[in-house]
Amino acid sequence: MRREKVYAVIVPTSDYHGSEYVGEYFKLREYLSGFTGSAGTLVVTLEEAALWTDSRYFLQAECELSGSGTELMKMGESSTPKIEKFLLEKMPENSTLGFDGRTLSQEFVSRLSKTLSEKNIGISSETDFAELVWKDRPPLSAEPVFELPEQICGVSRAEKFSRIREKMKAEHADCLVISALDEIAWTLNLRGNDIEFCPLFLGFMMIFSGGSQTKLFANKEIFSDEIIEKLKADGVEIYGYGEVYSALGDLSCNVWADPRAVNHRFLTSLEDAKLIEKSSPIEAMKAVKNQTEILCVKNAHLKDGVAVTRFMKWLKTSVSSEKITELSAAEKLEEFRKLGENYMGQSFAPIMAYGAHGAIVHYSASEETNAVIEPRGMLLSDTGGHYLDGTTDITRTIVLGEISEEEKRAFTLVLAGHLNLLAARFPEGTRGSTLDYAAREPLWQNGLDFGHGTGHGVGFLLNVHEGPQRISFRAQNDAPMQAGMITSDEPGLYVEEKFGIRHESLLLCEKDENDENDENDENDENDENDENMGFLRFSPLTLVPFDRDGIDVKYLTSRQLELLNDYHRLVFEKLSPLLSGEEKKWLEKATEPI
Repeated sequence: MRREKVYAVIVPTSDYHGSEYVGEYFKLREYLSGFTGSAGTLVVTLEEAALWTDSRYFLQAECELSGSGTELMKMGESSTPKIEKFLLEKMPENSTLGFDGRTLSQEFVSRLSKTLSEKNIGISSETDFAELVWKDRPPLSAEPVFELPEQICGVSRAEKFSRIREKMKAEHADCLVISALDEIAWTLNLRGNDIEFCPLFLGFMMIFSGGSQTKLFANKEIFSDEIIEKLKADGVEIYGYGEVYSALGDLSCNVWADPRAVNHRFLTSLEDAKLIEKSSPIEAMKAVKNQTEILCVKNAHLKDGVAVTRFMKWLKTSVSSEKITELSAAEKLEEFRKLGENYMGQSFAPIMAYGAHGAIVHYSASEETNAVIEPRGMLLSDTGGHYLDGTTDITRTIVLGEISEEEKRAFTLVLAGHLNLLAARFPEGTRGSTLDYAAREPLWQNGLDFGHGTGHGVGFLLNVHEGPQRISFRAQNDAPMQAGMITSDEPGLYVEEKFGIRHESLLLCEKDENDENDENDENDENDENDENMGFLRFSPLTLVPFDRDGIDVKYLTSRQLELLNDYHRLVFEKLSPLLSGEEKKWLEKATEPI
């Protein structure tokens, strides 16, 4: 740092694309700090070091940072300053802040610059500090890419390019630059394996509005000759991964870029371009699944439903006779998932949280924390899978024996909120920030709440968390719900050092079949002020029973009880033909009407 003449350095958990999960090559923060959680930002000054992370990782970070001299900054707590405020206080006037400009978003850097300008603090963003200090740094991942057949993805590359270029022309954009890996994979109907839990490959892309030219910046070795020829037929030429910044510098036209998604170096390379700062049109396109994707993802959820149902039966019937731990339970569920046709792997790190561990919202079991699961209390199981025909994400809280009245009440109130959201009927143009109340109302009526959002979008064999829609009363500028979107429904309740409960299913947003308005009137679709706009509703994709052993019916309304029985009837109808013998009998009992 002294040689580079910087007083402080920011080391985020990020790759060059703002990905939620990152490859080994990008884990400098973990290498320097020893903290292995998937989210956190390290700040090192010449005098001290501090690490910011959220409540999911407080306990883990306290353990892993112990004795290191790095201070834990607990995000979300009133006493914790934001990174930019911390730097403003600690850095001398006229000093310099260093970071790799490829690892911070332009939006964050703009905020930093504005705050630090009070003390005339400069920014140095050209140095790759990892290259200076990490001598055994792993290489960049370069796993082979594979193509999704059109019978699974439903729409050809050529058609997607055509739709994107229509959006570009409407914005008078000559070039759309894309760094979000899921947007690139979706557009090209390609998937990879460069990031754990995400079937993506490293790359950048430029789509030009004139003609059919597209430039893809990626490691050419990851593409087969057949895929290269197919891409070329659709106007896609492949360039080196690192060549993107010089190519950006050559642009002198109207360039569309999303400052939330692109990194600082990416945007500052556009020296002569006229910038159109707006969300990428691809984000909204991929959020609305086409009919082929919907049929495929329903099939994926059938396979996943079978796997999780088998897991629930095994756990509830074996916990008294076998030694089962959080880690071994996760392994067992993975065994069941692997029996499903075209299973490709987990969609995120599994959460198996027994007893008090359930109160840690995104608990991750380790060898040090691995609890033995006993025939009492509850296990919160939040897991998901990628299949060739779709992505799943499900949480079930499983009762393993005797539980308290407090636990039953909490279990049932959370379930009531889940059922409320599942049954919501709402006009087109409604946002998740409005729908959130349906899920929280039973808890709020009892003076209870949970701190996380209620729902997130889910990609089609892409990221398990995607926008632009979300369900949270805290959401700002969240996108309206549209038919074809897949969104989670996951209210919860967490009592520190006692238990945690979450019930999560994925929901498909659909046109309401009882809608009397003209569904063919395309002019109504985006007019939020039209009194005659159509109505939408949700239907469940996830098909796994809720544990009846946790339900106290006095906390359910007659409508909620009807909804629960209807859901369980659907689960049995869809899954029973795929099960036999004792498994089918167990499911029949687990879905009996209450």
